[in-house]
Amino acid sequence: MAEALRHRFGHVKTEVKRKTTAEGWVLPKQASSWAPPGTWTNIDLDITPLARRTWTSFTILGYWVSDVISMQSWETGSTILALGLTWREAIFSIVFGSSVMAVPMSLNGYIGAVTHAPFPVLARSSFGYHFAKFPVVVRLITCLFWHAITNFLAIAPTTQVIRSIWPSYRDLPNHIPDSVGITTQMMVSYFVIWCIQFPLLLIPPHHYRWLFTAKVVMMTATVLGMVIWICVKAGSGGEIWEQQATISGSDKSWMIMWALNSCTASWSTVGVNIADFTRYTTAPKQALTTGLWFPFICSFIAIIGIVVTSASGVVFGQYLWNPIAIIDQWEGPGGRAAAFFAGVSWCLAQVCVNISATVVSGANDLASLFPKWMNIRRGAIFITIIGGWVMVPWKILHSAHSLLSFMNSLGVFLAPIMAIQISDFYIIKRRCLDVPALYQPHGRYRYMYGVNWRALVAMVCSVTPQLPGLVNAVNPSLPIGGAVYISNMNWYFGIVSCAVVYTTLSLIFPAKETLVPVMIETTEQTLEGGESHRASDEKDRTIVKTEGM
Repeated sequence: MAEALRHRFGHVKTEVKRKTTAEGWVLPKQASSWAPPGTWTNIDLDITPLARRTWTSFTILGYWVSDVISMQSWETGSTILALGLTWREAIFSIVFGSSVMAVPMSLNGYIGAVTHAPFPVLARSSFGYHFAKFPVVVRLITCLFWHAITNFLAIAPTTQVIRSIWPSYRDLPNHIPDSVGITTQMMVSYFVIWCIQFPLLLIPPHHYRWLFTAKVVMMTATVLGMVIWICVKAGSGGEIWEQQATISGSDKSWMIMWALNSCTASWSTVGVNIADFTRYTTAPKQALTTGLWFPFICSFIAIIGIVVTSASGVVFGQYLWNPIAIIDQWEGPGGRAAAFFAGVSWCLAQVCVNISATVVSGANDLASLFPKWMNIRRGAIFITIIGGWVMVPWKILHSAHSLLSFMNSLGVFLAPIMAIQISDFYIIKRRCLDVPALYQPHGRYRYMYGVNWRALVAMVCSVTPQLPGLVNAVNPSLPIGGAVYISNMNWYFGIVSCAVVYTTLSLIFPAKETLVPVMIETTEQTLEGGESHRASDEKDRTIVKTEGM
């Protein structure tokens, strides 16, 4: 026993000493990697090993419950009502918007399930080996923003958990100036939830099934408990169902379009990066269950949010859109016990959203950009420090309208990225990729200097008309004239226009060297395929052959 402890202590001492140098932080390159000499990769960037392919259809269900059920989703319907629309338009926007997003999300998820490659690697087949860094950087920035927002929204449920144990926590004096945008109590709650969340972010993605299961059980009980309790207490579903729209005519029509666009565009990040999770599935068809689970869960939680908000008007005399504002009303021994359980559930909800929607995806991006130094675990640490503290989350959110504006603007870049990914795989490549070549800087997916000019032109044609709307989302005081109409439907404009331009250019000017007749999953297949699987550049193909020997 003593010898084992000495050995372990010596190993730790050696590791600490090694980490004092830059070389000590270099990640080992796997012997099985397809990347050629001089090109770095690591196990989190490589094709998912068989041992890590543990996700089933039920895991996918747990993932979507984990990702969708959050305070943001709960408040979506209520936020639309606050803009002057009725519950009918709110439910229509949520149901239709999530159903539309389920289509590209399922298609992208299938690509990851078939190839078992992460999004940053798959992007090389359509954007080019080097230009693929552009969508990766865009998604990384988006992940950082969402991580900051989700962290900030976890403050309220954490406060409920603490005050249910120590009621005096409600009266914690504030020593932070108002100009900072956060109080002492909020900062303490933020630090507590961040510390609890931190070790959970370090769990490998293929081991998240138990965490997703815990959220499914706890959040289902909490959500159903809240809606039953408040409806019984109110004696009805409230009066929000009789509320009339405060706008009419063309203003109402465009507001509906804007709400519909927001409900679709808000999931663009997951629509782009879903391959980072479906790569862990045991069978490709399991990824297609996203098309069923995603719109159902989105609609369920948003409708529940509207029902509870409506009933809250009867019980409390005002509409409480935030679920935590309702929990905050629970007093006494029984009320505090309920507040503790509900607070823990909503804390878990926000943590799981951070894991499934921001941390894992952002960490994959970092591993792609800096494979020699970054893996998923190190990337998670970077994301939660930068997004959680450096970006100052409490400065980002100010109102419900700004939240939807931010969600709405995501589609400017992410929808065109989705369009290129899907058009390239299903129409241009006909579901046939040379997977080993995705790791070859000079392989068949190099295109011209590492850039697929067709993707570049398609992005420019799609994004340029939307830039005035993006500027207006940042500074609403700037007039943009008729461009506001494109802004109101930027996700739909972006994905359709980009898909049309990219597909047209790729069919008229095909990159023949990137086309293969069958899916090539190993370097041995490349060798066995002979001339029919060769790239036009003999030097590039020689590299791939050498790697397969």
